[in-house]
Amino acid sequence: MKKLNRQEIFNIIQIGHKGDVASRTFDIFITATILINVLVMVLQTYEQFSPYADLLNALSLITILIFCVEYVLRIWTADLLYPEDSRPKAIVKFLLSFDGIVDLFTILPFFFLSGFVAFRILRVIRIFHLFRINGQYDSFAVIFSVLKEKRNQITSSLVILMILMLASSIGIYYAEHDAQPRVFRNAFSGIWWSVSTLLTVGYGDIYPITTAGRIMAILTGFLGVGVVAIPTGILSAGFVEHYAKMKLLNNFARDEQIDLLTIHVTEGHCWNGLKVSEIGVPDHFLPAIVTREGESMIPVQDLKLKIGDTVILAAEAYFSHTY
Repeated sequence: MKKLNRQEIFNIIQIGHKGDVASRTFDIFITATILINVLVMVLQTYEQFSPYADLLNALSLITILIFCVEYVLRIWTADLLYPEDSRPKAIVKFLLSFDGIVDLFTILPFFFLSGFVAFRILRVIRIFHLFRINGQYDSFAVIFSVLKEKRNQITSSLVILMILMLASSIGIYYAEHDAQPRVFRNAFSGIWWSVSTLLTVGYGDIYPITTAGRIMAILTGFLGVGVVAIPTGILSAGFVEHYAKMKLLNNFARDEQIDLLTIHVTEGHCWNGLKVSEIGVPDHFLPAIVTREGESMIPVQDLKLKIGDTVILAAEAYFSHTY
């Protein structure tokens, strides 16, 4: 039986591409393991399944052990994921990445006493493993791209929300403190009320009883509708712009009159493992589209190229004409 080397193991656990049977098999296997783990976690909350506690615990143990092995392998091959960094730096980079943190907190609570509430709550992080199902196809690249592109507008809207939250908390304190001194004891005791009102949740556990307080609640509710709509509209517009841009690029890519270069990233290719911002392209050309397993993606600067990717380069004149 052939012994797998580090590169082959890395290809299996990190890079799933068509034609790679082992990688595809691992993707299916790890996806099934994630789903089983989450299903077991849900079933363990039902009293009806208490007679099957031993079976559920055994399944949970098996899936956690699988995650442990995968976690160790990912650490072992971290320098292949970040080839531009030294091995210690690559390991630290992986440990602090989203996948690394989720992997750690998926297995960590299992090895501590279940009596600690904090560790039991950490088990919820296992659900974030479900991102792997879409993450391997880079579906979330669109979300992160839009968030990064609109981060200034989103930050501004969040600052406005925090200011209104503080203002409404102080306002409700002055309006309700005399009538409900135990509920609104200080300026910050109304934060919970202001959050639920501004976000139009309205749990009803804390509410104003004075006329001034009710007027304050009405104004806060109206402001909340508008403030919450701001980041929602920003994100919606960002997604529309992103997909409109992608559709436009695809249309140009099908036009034979456009100057295009098609680069296929194969094993050993100098672009394999590099970010779009790090690749060297011919003069007067820019990355226009990255195609991965039938999906077309905008080549954002942080997108890391993998084996099997197809990079379409378009002439700079096309970009200046289009935008």
